[in-house]
Amino acid sequence: MPKSTVYAFEARQIDGHEVALSAFKGKVMLIVNTASQCGFTPQLAGLEELHKTYAAQGLVVLGFPCNQFGAQDPGSDSDIAAFCQVNYGVGFPMMSKVNVNGPAAHPLYQWLSAEAPGLFGSKAIKGNFTKFLVGKDGQVIKRYAPLDKPADLAKDIEAALAA
Repeated sequence: MPKSTVYAFEARQIDGHEVALSAFKGKVMLIVNTASQCGFTPQLAGLEELHKTYAAQGLVVLGFPCNQFGAQDPGSDSDIAAFCQVNYGVGFPMMSKVNVNGPAAHPLYQWLSAEAPGLFGSKAIKGNFTKFLVGKDGQVIKRYAPLDKPADLAKDIEAALAA
């Protein structure tokens, strides 16, 4: 049976603990596949800014490191966690490294890609820092391309928080 909301999924946090996404029920989520050695890596600062600005209103940013695009996140989970904290002060939850495409893609990413296809209906994630905005009801609102800067998502996040 297909999963109908984001709350049907679990993910492993970067510290190794499993978390049910149902723990974020009633929150707005911004789910992003990240990388430490990518041209878009500075977006971590913008994602942290969104986290600081909107967390108290109910936004949860979830980072999912991925090494599928140019091997731009080759480190271990502990290396990635340290990099994100030291270089960008990341305080939002970071998850364990995942695949976002192909047969070994994390089930969450299989669902996100099917729920919000990209340009021309493509289900594949095209690169690091693809973002998915999920509403309080657990449904995908919108998919954003890697080029979309975190600050440009503020209006959509505010609308989702107000809904």
